[in-house]
Amino acid sequence: MNKQTYITEEERRKCEKVANAFLEIYQEDDVQVVDAGRFGFVKLQNYMPNVGFDSVTTYTDSREMFDDLWQEWLFTQLFNLSKGTPMEDLTPDELLKILPDKKQKEFAYEKSCFMNKAAI
Repeated sequence: MNKQTYITEEERRKCEKVANAFLEIYQEDDVQVVDAGRFGFVKLQNYMPNVGFDSVTTYTDSREMFDDLWQEWLFTQLFNLSKGTPMEDLTPDELLKILPDKKQKEFAYEKSCFMNKAAI
């Protein structure tokens, strides 16, 4: 039987770099990214004992994976900034728009750091 491959070897190597670039989010959030071999990479999220993961996303494209993990990281930072303030009811996009320029530049710098780590 011929096994279908869903990700190229080159893209798998790129996805591995992206996964490694975002190692810190696995410590902060209930997120894990794993290499699923010929199926690509899988983001497992919101683990519940005796049930499993509530959210599973599969990636075969490193740029798509980077963009999703970047959003995950950014939204976590925005949530932490707004927690306990009148801004906590704002969406991440609304919150990002009202942040001071200095903070927005910090986030832009962080994104470039992640891009460098991921070789994007």
